[in-house]
Amino acid sequence: MDLRHLRYFVAVADELHFGRAAERLGIQQPPLSQQIQALEKELGARLFERGSRKVALTPIGALFLVEARATLAQAERAVAVVRRARDGEIGEIRLGFTASSPFTPVMPQVIYAFRRRFPEVHLKLVGMTTREQLAALAARQLDLAFVRSPFAPIPPEVAALTVVADRLMLVCRTEHPLAALPVVPVAAIANEPFIMFERDAGTGLWDQVVAICADHGFSPTVAQEAREAPTLIGLVAAGLGITILPDSLRRVQVEGVVYRPLDTPLAASTVLLAHRRDETAGAVRAFIRLVEETVAD
Repeated sequence: MDLRHLRYFVAVADELHFGRAAERLGIQQPPLSQQIQALEKELGARLFERGSRKVALTPIGALFLVEARATLAQAERAVAVVRRARDGEIGEIRLGFTASSPFTPVMPQVIYAFRRRFPEVHLKLVGMTTREQLAALAARQLDLAFVRSPFAPIPPEVAALTVVADRLMLVCRTEHPLAALPVVPVAAIANEPFIMFERDAGTGLWDQVVAICADHGFSPTVAQEAREAPTLIGLVAAGLGITILPDSLRRVQVEGVVYRPLDTPLAASTVLLAHRRDETAGAVRAFIRLVEETVAD
């Protein structure tokens, strides 16, 4: 027995006429009669009383009709679920992000728009460093990841879409002499006390700051370390030193601090949306398309 037999049976039960049922199904009457007879033989029970002038359901046929309708309805629901999942309308996305990503204009905008467009897709957000996210993508523990470049190399099995350019900026107190400069020479911060992320925090920013300083012939003097960007900004406000952070973090409004660009191309930082190249999940592909649309605008 398959769904085709159930559809044939329901059509005859609805019409109580083999000719009309065959016309409705788009087949000839003799094959329809043969299929119903085969179904009755398989079930070991008569489903219809056949007279010269009318067809009627037997009591067993009436019981079977209820179950047949329910089975067909469930099958239709199953097909609909698969199609909606294929089209990205339902499902779950495990979305990784760095601590600074929510402060960029794109990530909040995309998530808000996606939830409005696909309200039945569950977004599971997971905060991780860039390296952790790329490893989780490769291990299929994440579906998408907002990461930063050049904080970690992109594996060959992962594709990355540029979301927003987000330069690294000098952060200092408003009355600091460097705050008066529109662009700060890197050499001018050689003797400043640095407030930096702990290196084992895994943000990758430590290495980039050290590289910027090394390119100008000095190593940063680390006065304080912290694991969270707002803490670094707060320590700058407390007058304990300067720090270098992505420009997007100026949205963390702390009184008494300013952001100034540095005069080096090494201060570039880009937010990327990373995903597996072989990704086929409808919801994930829909999220990627929305990011592409947002970036294009």
